[in-house]
Parts: sequence; C-alpha cells; structure tokens
Amino acid sequence: MKIAQNTVVTVNYKLSDAQNNLIEEGAQPMVYLHGGYENTLPKIEEELDGKEVGYASTLQVEPDDAFGDYDAELVKVEDRKLLPEPLEVGMQFEGMADGAPDDEPMIFTVTEIADDKVVLDGNHPLAGMALRFELSVIDVRAATDEEIAHGHVHGAHGHHHGGDGDDDGEEGDHFRSQPLH
Repeated sequence: MKIAQNTVVTVNYKLSDAQNNLIEEGAQPMVYLHGGYENTLPKIEEELDGKEVGYASTLQVEPDDAFGDYDAELVKVEDRKLLPEPLEVGMQFEGMADGAPDDEPMIFTVTEIADDKVVLDGNHPLAGMALRFELSVIDVRAATDEEIAHGHVHGAHGHHHGGDGDDDGEEGDHFRSQPLH
C-alpha cells in the first residue's frame, strides 16, 4: 500500500543535527496519520507521500520547516518564589510571552535556576536548528474511520482513549506543568 491521505504510517527514525550529531534515535517507531493532520512535520509527510514499506531516506529540514528560528524574546527571568517547589531544570510551565498576540498561552521550560531567579525559555528545544531525519517506512495501513474523525492514530504507539478516564500521565511524561501568571 502506498502512503497517501488517511493512511497510518509507521517509520523507524533517527534524528540528528545538520552536523550529524545524534539528537534522538527512536526507541519506538513513529506512527502517524498521514494527510495534513499535523501529527509530524509537513516536510516529512511530503517526503513520504506516495512511498511504500521499505522506502528509506535521509531528509534535512531547515528551521523554518521544523521548529522555527530561536527567538530570544521568548526567554524570561522570573522570581523563583513565583514557581512551585521542588523546582528542577527541565520542568515545564504554561505561561504568556511578553506582548504575546491573542493572549495565547505557551509552554516554558526551566533552563537555569539561580538562588532567587529562574530562566524560562518559550522556544522549542530544537528551535533554530536544521534537523536531519533518517527515515525507514516499516508499515502502511488504511486508517480507521475513528482515527480519521479524531485526526490521530489509536492503538500501539498512537493515542489511547482510556475507558478509565485517565487520558494523561503517559509513561515517560515526567514534567509537571503549572500555570504562570
């Protein structure tokens, strides 16, 4: 089956920077719903469109087509007393960028902690970087009607709608999130 609109694609991947320094080697394959559902980068979808199981490629994606340029204005220093304890580098908080349009909240990551100050960065950790993806298609299947309606993959390595009402707290999700004022 060819990769096309409304197919579920399973891809082994390795992510490096433009100098080929390894950033992440997917321990689990990436599984996404193909066709503009924003489940992966558009350049990856463009590269894989029309391909089949066994296709392999190395793709370089520039910052404009990945996570954007690094914006120094998205870095803010806050009083430590405004944030909950215990506080650790890597924790994430929802907050507002200074002068943010439309009052849209964003995620800030704690990047540095001093005695009474905390540095919060609203940039994606990969912002400003050209990224190199080594991709290998290992499965393609038709999406279910439910996956199409929800706009994402269900099941193994995809999204789960648990019947127990606990839809968050996936394993590995060790960041705590707090609203910032």
